[in-house]
Amino acid sequence: MSDAFRAQVAQICAALPGAEVSDPWGGGHDAWKVGSKMFACIGAVTPGVVVKCADAETAQMLREAGVGRAAPYFHKSWLLLPETTPPTDLAARLVLSYDLIREKLPAGVRRALPPRITD
Repeated sequence: MSDAFRAQVAQICAALPGAEVSDPWGGGHDAWKVGSKMFACIGAVTPGVVVKCADAETAQMLREAGVGRAAPYFHKSWLLLPETTPPTDLAARLVLSYDLIREKLPAGVRRALPPRITD
């Protein structure tokens, strides 16, 4: 795992309102969460970042298109993006994953988060 890629992911995720990072399993994982729910994860060994897709079918389509691959230990609706993902695509996938997770949080948790300002 390159430090530059980890820093790139951190820069994008840290800019999202209410996003926090932790290492819940130890050993060098970056689990990015909003409202205590994970929206992105960098593993300690496998290169890339895991993001949430709208559903398993979308993740499968993206795998078939070569955008990413199956994310070990995650549900089929998650996708492992490689470190070679273009920066604009990486940012878009991370933000979409954040939005998908944020919108499913309980209303009270969502209200307690800083507002999400979109373009």
